[in-house]
Amino acid sequence: MSIVLNSDAAPVDTSTAQGVKTANLVKAHKESEAQMAIELIASASIVTLPQPVGNSGHNINIKV
Repeated sequence: MSIVLNSDAAPVDTSTAQGVKTANLVKAHKESEAQMAIELIASASIVTLPQPVGNSGHNINIKV
């Protein structure tokens, strides 16, 4: 659908304008979802194993 007013300006295609607006809204929504996912991953606590105490198990001698 084109709307032309009394001017020399190019006609405005409203379906394209609506498509661009919809695409921008979808893009913003996806970026928001991605940001929330990144924040969720960053907030997850990483469990680390305790470091061994003493020398037991640090060296393993293997003879073949």
